[in-house]
This record gives sequence, structure tokens and C-alpha cells, in this order.
Amino acid sequence: MLRSVRVLPLVAALTYSAGALAGGGHGVHWGYEGHGGPAHWAELSKEYAVCGTGTRQSPIDIPRAIRAEIEPIQFDYKQAKLDILNNGHTIQVNRGQGSSITVDGEKFELLQFHFHTPSENTVGGKHHDMEMHLVHKSAKGQLAVVGVFLKAGAENAVLAKAWQHMPAHAGDKKKVASVSLNPADLLPADRTFSRFNGSLTTPPCSEGVKWFVMQQPIDVSASQVKKFAKVVGENARPTQPLNDRFVLTTL
Repeated sequence: MLRSVRVLPLVAALTYSAGALAGGGHGVHWGYEGHGGPAHWAELSKEYAVCGTGTRQSPIDIPRAIRAEIEPIQFDYKQAKLDILNNGHTIQVNRGQGSSITVDGEKFELLQFHFHTPSENTVGGKHHDMEMHLVHKSAKGQLAVVGVFLKAGAENAVLAKAWQHMPAHAGDKKKVASVSLNPADLLPADRTFSRFNGSLTTPPCSEGVKWFVMQQPIDVSASQVKKFAKVVGENARPTQPLNDRFVLTTL
């Protein structure tokens, strides 16, 4: 179930985030409110300029997409020991080599996945309760993000294993040998998706990122959402103009 939400941001700033994958701006204080919030990211560092000048920024409000014959994503995710981090902006699960997706014949290694509440991408102007971003990188350095919406419902048993070890403070991380996760278990059974070109949703907001947002959400309990929000805060960048981009959806 979708819900309309006013994004209440988080005060936070540490060094590592999805944005850091593109390099630059390390140590610059940014967050989700006030002078360090999304409206001011472009002013914080020259390396963040594209946050304000970019024309293909993420997230977006996903429109009624053009249906097209798109090759399905080939997921090859593996079980791995839990390596979980509170980076001050989100809760992030790091992955070693071995998990990947293949899109249009190109392989992208899974680097990490992390979470936002409420969702960053919206549908018809409405947020889901959370969104997971699985961040991948090809051998050529191309980034690809798979987005999965989470809606309040039944408890998510896979997330429960990670949430049990959620680091409570920015900068804390845990490696838990007794817990293993397979990101494939966090994907919806129906893997139809919307595809568009976008950017990182955190500074430096680098463009040229391939986005694949699953149409069907997975369940997460209200208490699981609440626990994340209590530790991290609400951490969604507002949606950005679509401009001249096309959004394609699998048949």
C-alpha cells in the first residue's frame, strides 16, 4: 500500500555512502536537513555541483511507463556472511565478490545494498514505506542500481536477521559469522521492473547510473520500519525532474 509522506530528513554525515562510489567530496558534511540537506548539496563542494545542475538525477516519480520488450535481469546472488554498517546516512550491507547481475550481456558485481525510509523513488507521487537499493558496478566502472520497494505488512524474516545486528551508532559496523544472507531472498517473486537512466541519490549525485526499479514491493513490518527510522532517521532525497528521459517497463 502506497502512502503520501512529507520527507522529514536526517541529520547525519560520515564518510562512506553509495555516493562515495563515484569518488570525491570525502569529509564534506552532508545530510538530509538544514544547511547540509538536499537543497544545498550542490553548494557544499564543487564536486557536488551536479546535484544542482544535473538533468538526469535520481530519484524520480515513476510515470506511466512505456511498455517494451526488455531483456530480464539475470540475477546471480550468493549467500554471504553478514557484514553490516551504519554509515551515518543509512544501514548498509557490504558484499564480497561473487554476487552479480547481468544486463544486456554486461555483468555487474554487487557491492552493497542499503535502505531508505520513506522510499526515494515514488509512484504517482506517493512513497512506499521503505526502499532498498542494490548497488552494482561493472568491470568498466558503470554503476547499476536495482531498487526494491518495501511496504508495511508482514515481518520480513530475511531483514529480521540483519536488523537483529543493526549497528546503533554512525560509524559502527559488525561482521557476524553466524548469520548469512542471500540478497535474492529480498527480491519480489514478480520481477517486472521500470528502467531509466539516472544518478546516485547521494552526493556527488554522479549521473550515468542505470536504474532498474522493481514494480512489485516486498513486505516489511511496521516495527521493522520504526526500528530503522529510530536508528537512522528518514533519509530520502526528494524526487528530481524527469526532463527528457524515457522510462521503460517490462511487458
